[in-house]
Amino acid sequence: MDKMRLETENLAHKNMEAFQKLFPNCVVERAGKDGTIHKSVQYETLRQMLCDEAAEGEESYAFTWVGKKASIAEANRPTRNTLRPCPRESRNWDTTENLYIEGDNLEVLKLLQESYLEKIRMIYIDPPYNTGSDSFVYPDHYGMDDEEYRELSGAVDGDGNLLFQENNGANPRFHSNWCSMMYSRLLLARNLLSGDGVLMMSISDAEFHNLKKITDEIFGADNYCGDILWNSTKSVTNTALLSVSHTYTLVYFKDISYFVANRTEFRIAEDGEGFSNPDHDPRGPWKADPFQVGGWRPNQQYEIINPKTGVVYRPNPGCSWKNDYDKFRQLLAQDRIVFGKTGDGGPQRKRFLGEAKERGKVVKTWWDDVETTANGTQMLKKLFDGISPFNNPKPVGLLYKLLQLGMGRDGICLDFFSGSATTAHAVMKLNAEDGGQRKFIMVQIPEACPANSAACQAGYQTICDIGKERIRRSGELIGREHPDAVFDDGFRVFRVSDSNRKDVYFSADAYEQSFLARLESNIKEDRTALDLLFGCVLEWGLLLSLPHTSEEMEGFTIHTYHNGELMACFDENISHTVIRAIAMRRPRRAVFCDSSFSDSPAKINAQELFKLLAPSTKVKVI
Repeated sequence: MDKMRLETENLAHKNMEAFQKLFPNCVVERAGKDGTIHKSVQYETLRQMLCDEAAEGEESYAFTWVGKKASIAEANRPTRNTLRPCPRESRNWDTTENLYIEGDNLEVLKLLQESYLEKIRMIYIDPPYNTGSDSFVYPDHYGMDDEEYRELSGAVDGDGNLLFQENNGANPRFHSNWCSMMYSRLLLARNLLSGDGVLMMSISDAEFHNLKKITDEIFGADNYCGDILWNSTKSVTNTALLSVSHTYTLVYFKDISYFVANRTEFRIAEDGEGFSNPDHDPRGPWKADPFQVGGWRPNQQYEIINPKTGVVYRPNPGCSWKNDYDKFRQLLAQDRIVFGKTGDGGPQRKRFLGEAKERGKVVKTWWDDVETTANGTQMLKKLFDGISPFNNPKPVGLLYKLLQLGMGRDGICLDFFSGSATTAHAVMKLNAEDGGQRKFIMVQIPEACPANSAACQAGYQTICDIGKERIRRSGELIGREHPDAVFDDGFRVFRVSDSNRKDVYFSADAYEQSFLARLESNIKEDRTALDLLFGCVLEWGLLLSLPHTSEEMEGFTIHTYHNGELMACFDENISHTVIRAIAMRRPRRAVFCDSSFSDSPAKINAQELFKLLAPSTKVKVI
């Protein structure tokens, strides 16, 4: 039986394997200082493979900062952490498909790489705005102390004297830390997006320019869709030179070509605004669209005569009519061509509301028709009995509209800076109103609430406490507002933790004597069978939201995950009958502990039993 890994996959090694398949002649093996063999890229050969001509000089356009390379290395570095399930803090654990994960989002994104690879339909994040007053709570370690940073960045002169003060907005490290934090997370997040996936990020002026450059680099500038300007506040800051009333939301696609070919999948529902029926057309309300389009096409150049005024119309220079002449005559016969409200204008084409609803509505980049941050605060006060436990929360209306735009009626939405969990609230509200089956994954670091804050005084110790309670209360509110709706208002809670296994190392003699002879448990004493089960779920790349059951047989507990995708028994000295019963069900995967077998022969007998009864089952031990 194979041993399960202690850590997530090394993404750098995985990327090298993919690269070698494309350019095997550009990869060589070199011996490291310790004698181990490493693969490396011959960049000069790669340049020759990719370029017709060799570029001269060292000039290039690039966006970089001190710590960028370390942030890339950190994203690729595997983690030995795991996710521990917390059923008691969850809501509808057995039936829900939503997740709430407590922990540093960098660790969470690493842990989700196999289970959710290319499975996320939409990512929305509202990262720290880096205003200078925010505490930086994300404990990234990029292997660089203050002294090293100062030397690399030129913050000190030749005598070691500090050239600028630290910890303020003018300090380059103020932006470097933030850029490093975002770069590593967006690298991992991109892997999770599906081919039709959308990334949306709210940000302020302070880091807008840096965030766009980072995302252009990671997602490709060609996959940038646009920037939604949200009129986030109606009030005026009288002490400001210029009162900022907007927030940016950058929109990127995983692959823009998908949406070019499927434009109607990136639209919101048509609300009927601007449609009317002044001529009592039996086909219902309509709106007059321009009949002229940009671009010169020879088969769409012809004269149109207004039947009421006799005025002759031709397309403007460089433009064409929307359809060729035969199609125009057909539309005219169908009473789909109008000449303005009074009949005295140029040609326009009727677009009926029924047609518009099928195609959806193209959104503009200026959003002043959704709720503001004041509405977000009012909603929290409504949910939390008059107190506002979170500062400047995003309103439900904003996320509601973004979800309409970025997701269909199903799929998973990930928010790894979830804060007060507005995204989860909006997902449930939208599902209740349109019958959708969208799911959410909320990720939040358990940042402590300030001691003098309203949240702390109300009993909430961390932002995670606020987020989980907000989901519970908003689900109940939506249920009261939509009593006939069927929607998932539950969530499974997981918490980032260290490995389930002990880090114990033996010499060869001690290993044989202490481990194989006695088969001592290598599982930490505080870990439950459910901890071990979901550790296996993560390692084997299964979704964390799938159903699972437990049953007793001869005093041993058998766990079944998702109808036999995984079966496990973590008890000690499992009987031959129980092992045989598991093998007879032929699960796709089976997992046991080392201590599940009384001795080495018992482990070998179990392995042979699976080869006989379930040859296609993958069997591992932890």
